Amino acid sequence: QVQLVESGGGLVQAGGSLRLSCAASGRTFSSYAMGWFRQAPGKEREFVAGINWSGGQTRYVDFVRGRFTISRDNAKNTVALQMNSLKPEDTAVYYCAADRTIFIGTESREYEYWGQGTQVTVSS
Repeated sequence: QVQLVESGGGLVQAGGSLRLSCAASGRTFSSYAMGWFRQAPGKEREFVAGINWSGGQTRYVDFVRGRFTISRDNAKNTVALQMNSLKPEDTAVYYCAADRTIFIGTESREYEYWGQGTQVTVSS
């Protein structure tokens, strides 16, 4: 069982930065691939970035590549999403998710555990 709690969301102007953090409970955190998803009003939840159990592999959706960076600290049971050059279209609720697999999934159905989400609002 893994419990996930996101933090770090907020309101930022376009071009600004935010750093989201996800704290995980449980002693097997390093066994999980982790992902960040987002959901904007009226839209489906979509994959943003993922990282494998060791942090040695990452995966990004095209529209954030080069702007967002995912990282993890297995000693602290945390995963972070550094978001730079934010755009109004990045506005959404951002979710952290965990999947006990060696692969980095990009579909919501592949992830077993979810956090409650944190709101990111980017003003123009």
